[in-house]
Amino acid sequence: MYWLKRYLNIWFAFLRNSLVRDMSFRNNFWLELIAASSWVVMNLGFYILVYQHTEEIGQGSGWHFPEFLCFLATTTLITSVVQAFFMPNAQEFSELIRTGGLDFVLLKPIDTQFLVSFRKVSWSSLGNFVFALGLLGYSVWKMTTAETDPLVLSPIICLLYPLFVLLGIVMMYSLMMILAATSIWLGRNQTLYDFWFYITNFSRYPKEIYSGAWGLPLQYLFLFVVPILLVVNVPARMLAAPFRHQENPGLWYVEWYLPIFMVGAAVVSLSLSRAIFQWALRSYRSSSS
Repeated sequence: MYWLKRYLNIWFAFLRNSLVRDMSFRNNFWLELIAASSWVVMNLGFYILVYQHTEEIGQGSGWHFPEFLCFLATTTLITSVVQAFFMPNAQEFSELIRTGGLDFVLLKPIDTQFLVSFRKVSWSSLGNFVFALGLLGYSVWKMTTAETDPLVLSPIICLLYPLFVLLGIVMMYSLMMILAATSIWLGRNQTLYDFWFYITNFSRYPKEIYSGAWGLPLQYLFLFVVPILLVVNVPARMLAAPFRHQENPGLWYVEWYLPIFMVGAAVVSLSLSRAIFQWALRSYRSSSS
């Protein structure tokens, strides 16, 4: 396991160097932290306004306000990790290609995808991670202390929830690396973040809202073709009420195919991102050629 220890030491060095860099420009760090946190707070405020006009999103869906807070917290947990650890590197990848900096990356005695993916960390984005943990704790407290049909946590769900959050992060990372790899063919992919936002925006809502003649095709598309809906829906539904049998509180049931499919989708997406990244590198031409 020498290679694992070596890569962990390198990653910890990246974390330390990024923290030193951010603390060298503290005013900028605090401004980024405030800006990122403001977006999350305003998003929360929007849904507070929505739930003043309805008891649940989707009739009979089970997404009452405490359950949806769990969904929102899960969304924020996943996106904050992706934006902290992967987005800065993916955005810089096209600049490495344009300036020829990728030549020096390829010369390093380390896996290129690892170096490209992890060398920078945006510590300010992790403020939302802390906020999401607090929001998750509050939502679980509200669900477990409800007067009717209270949530009964089981050890297996407490173990599976972080596991499937991690799988969601893996799927987001894989999609990001596939988009970043296209920079080698396109030269300078300036639309990376825009396209990323458009695609991942579908994962921010419960799958129950995608219903009817227009909604169902979108639900099937983003569940089974581009499985972005799995990223938040599966872990959030494991922890929140929509995955509980309403007639038997405390008895858990699962749409069994969704978690199983998510495990397979995470493995396939990670393998696909690796294959596409390696294929793109073989197409790369040095800036000196």
